[in-house]
Amino acid sequence: MTADVDRFRELLRIPTVSHVDEELTDWSAFAEFTAALERLYPRTHATLSREIIDEHALLYRWPGKTSDAPLVLMAHMDVVPVVPEEWEYDPFVATLVGTGNDATIHARGAIDDKGALVAILEAVESLAESGYVPAHDIYLVFGHNEETAGGGARAIAQTLEDRGIRPALILDEGGAIVDGAIPGVSVPTAMVGVAERGIMTVILTARESGGHASTPLRLPATARLARAITRLSRRPFRARISPPVRAMFRTVAASAPGLLGWAFRHIALTAPLMAAVLSRMGPEMNATVRTTAVVTELSGASADNVLATTARASVNVRILTGESVGSVRERMRRVISDPDIAIDVRHDSEPSPVSPWRGEPWRRIATAVSTAIGPEVVTTPYLQSGATDSRWFTGISENVYRFAPFHLTRSEREALHSHNERIRVDSWQAGVRFYQALIAAS
Repeated sequence: MTADVDRFRELLRIPTVSHVDEELTDWSAFAEFTAALERLYPRTHATLSREIIDEHALLYRWPGKTSDAPLVLMAHMDVVPVVPEEWEYDPFVATLVGTGNDATIHARGAIDDKGALVAILEAVESLAESGYVPAHDIYLVFGHNEETAGGGARAIAQTLEDRGIRPALILDEGGAIVDGAIPGVSVPTAMVGVAERGIMTVILTARESGGHASTPLRLPATARLARAITRLSRRPFRARISPPVRAMFRTVAASAPGLLGWAFRHIALTAPLMAAVLSRMGPEMNATVRTTAVVTELSGASADNVLATTARASVNVRILTGESVGSVRERMRRVISDPDIAIDVRHDSEPSPVSPWRGEPWRRIATAVSTAIGPEVVTTPYLQSGATDSRWFTGISENVYRFAPFHLTRSEREALHSHNERIRVDSWQAGVRFYQALIAAS
């Protein structure tokens, strides 16, 4: 099967950009996207039923020979905003660059997450055209605001729960197939998220009476806020090896050389040293071994000659498995150590439960990787660093996994949520084969 690149590019051209302030979102683009799916995938829409949930999210059901133990495949149709002048190619033209194995599609959403959404539909369309009937029901869940509130997927999860549906396997976006992401491991690894870190937005606020900037206080609100931020930066959360990361190292130990392989196999003994080393090996590895907190927004005075009556900082926190929203907030209070800095939680979600990396659901994913990508790829558990829509589904299934079946380079991964997002055509088509293999085994 050769997936239809033209259909993929057409859907990438529709600017389904979501915004935190949903009044800024152009919902007509989402209506256009939904209509395009129906036109481009006629066999899918003739075979599967479709519901629109929470105004824009899509829930498809493919009836199988039994409704027990269904498969749920997830993706989201919304993308993050762009700064067009930063891009080498227009982010909503879906420019195809190169030929053959070097052909690459440049577009916002090429990986996150229309790449998976369209790959799922390509697989479903081809199987439906062949007359295939799945052994178990299959649901497709396409959220419309994963990049902001996640309300669409959350509403679908509640709908399925209300109907008594208990999926045997749920697969959403997450890790990818990578090279060299794990120190010392040279074979490609399929990083399947068995859990994801929690997320919270914390607002730090310092207040004062204000006044003219020519007569500042000794420690104005902006300075007190800066001191609090500096304290957080200088005292990061403790690095440690969580159970999913321990399982990852044990899985790849046979592919690691000499002493490093020994350290991976005996991670129960080497965990403290490994955590310390990994925390210094770049952002990706650091995010697997500790709770992270980074300031993303700052606000102060309304003019450059006015003292700020209120200085604020937004802190994005990703909570490691084994910690909680409450414990993180208390530690931030201790580290900042300033009763005049208000610490308020705006949004929060606890770390997800950990899904098993043994058993039939896990084997189905690993087998699909081997079939579609290659037997040399090692499928390993992984701690998902970012939040996904799948976090709303952990109440209806113990087997929730996070994996996008695309072989991505480091630079391709770094382009997520940044400029020049892109995906190689052969990598995307291999992802389509993965979904086809997973569906065929369901």
